Amino acid sequence: MFLWDERPKPTRGPKPALTLDQIADAAIAIADAEGLAAVSMQRVATDLGYTKMSLYRYLPGKAEMVAAMLERGIGPAPDLSGQDWRAGLKAWATALMSRYFEHAWTIEASTGDRPIGPSELSWMEAALQVLPTGLTGAERLDTVATVAGHVRALAGQGGGESQLTEAMGLVLREHAERFPAVAAALSDTAASGGADQAFTFGLDRILDGLEVLLRRRV
Repeated sequence: MFLWDERPKPTRGPKPALTLDQIADAAIAIADAEGLAAVSMQRVATDLGYTKMSLYRYLPGKAEMVAAMLERGIGPAPDLSGQDWRAGLKAWATALMSRYFEHAWTIEASTGDRPIGPSELSWMEAALQVLPTGLTGAERLDTVATVAGHVRALAGQGGGESQLTEAMGLVLREHAERFPAVAAALSDTAASGGADQAFTFGLDRILDGLEVLLRRRV
């Protein structure tokens, strides 16, 4: 498996000029600036000053390069030791959101059929370890999937609620009578506050639901 097998060091011939981390970092720089679609074996090789064919000494193709990028971009999971399950999951979700904001392309890169490396799997391990007893294996996996899905959904919105609210506000100046519920909610938010809290609000409601489930089983 590409990201798991230890790469033997050559005993003969010239020393490798590149490392997999260097290749991944060059690809990450491209993706951060221009998006994941701009990343290709040819583009990365050119930026590194090598030929495209030379990269095949280090990885089989683009799918593996993106997997290596994800390993570097998302990094290892945070240390949740010493935290209770609720605080631990909040810290986990907040850290994941931070990684997605730092490298927006990681959302796309972590979707679909792909090689999975130890760093990505460490996030699953960390979240599962902090969960309390009283849940089945399937429920534990579903809990992590639900929290991760919430993070991904909001991280995928990029600028968050404020940009959407601003855009709706511009429209509602002329068409508030057509969307009274939206206008009322925005007006109340402007008066009472609470904007840009979808991440914490949604996460708290997910954890509230999990707490209710656990209490029922006591």
